[in-house]
Amino acid sequence: MVLRVHFTVEDLARLRMVTSLGPMAEAVFAIDLFGRRGGGPVAEWRRNVRRQLGERLGAVESVAHTHQPLSDLLWLIGWPGESSGGWGDTDLVRRRVAATMYEFCRVAVVPHWSRARNHLEGERDSRARISITSGVESMLSTLHPKLRWHPPVLEIADAADGDIYLSGGGLQLSPALFLHDRTCVVVPAQHGGGPPTVVFSTPAGSEMLADLAGTEEPDEQALGQLVGYTRAAALQVLTDSCTTGELSQRLGISLAGASKHARVLRQAGLVITARHRNTATHSLTPLGIALLRSSVHIGSTVLEAGI
Repeated sequence: MVLRVHFTVEDLARLRMVTSLGPMAEAVFAIDLFGRRGGGPVAEWRRNVRRQLGERLGAVESVAHTHQPLSDLLWLIGWPGESSGGWGDTDLVRRRVAATMYEFCRVAVVPHWSRARNHLEGERDSRARISITSGVESMLSTLHPKLRWHPPVLEIADAADGDIYLSGGGLQLSPALFLHDRTCVVVPAQHGGGPPTVVFSTPAGSEMLADLAGTEEPDEQALGQLVGYTRAAALQVLTDSCTTGELSQRLGISLAGASKHARVLRQAGLVITARHRNTATHSLTPLGIALLRSSVHIGSTVLEAGI
């Protein structure tokens, strides 16, 4: 089974890569990994997450075992398609699933997000160097062992058989840590704009997960206590500038919630917002970058903003 992604010259010109689709996307990949059996380097991570979930373990296991295949939860990161699971699609059920996934994300992903993101940044930067020195086609050829570039088609092995025609709209690439031994996930184009995304697993994913399983991150926990865990995750996401809608999708929260968090972080001097027509793009200020790097108390600016 092979999925074929067809490029035009315009698509190659509009190819881009992001560091990550955000903590909630990694949580969607992680819960798929959490619900599968197997030992090795991932087993310790799985045991550690089960221990930390406590009384929430039952709800998380229900989601992990009910929402299969992995694509069944892609709506949490903005996929416009309908779910295919046996759990229904009512607003109430979706809210419950989203709440459970948020708790899972907070336990399994957010505490390790700083180190995970550094790993993903390294993956993105290595691909960028290949593109600069050897060209975009060389980068596509070395993206993943099960992704094959046969110009002008990118073939994805072990995926549902079919064809995607980009038709000049471009393609977004993103590495993922918790995708682990899955080859990749294709997130279709969103309603209202944005290209489809091919998310690919990183080569050292299992070793990185094993490393994370036994590692505490006191600085990240301190940052969460200072600004709140959702806003701490928002700061991490905003190291790659993004719109309010993208922030909402990457954190797995409502558009109104993302707008509120961005506003509070902006009032604290941690984020700057650039507006173009109806779109607001948020980026970290030097103060926001410094807070992420040091996770130290930065005076009354943050506290007075009510974070």
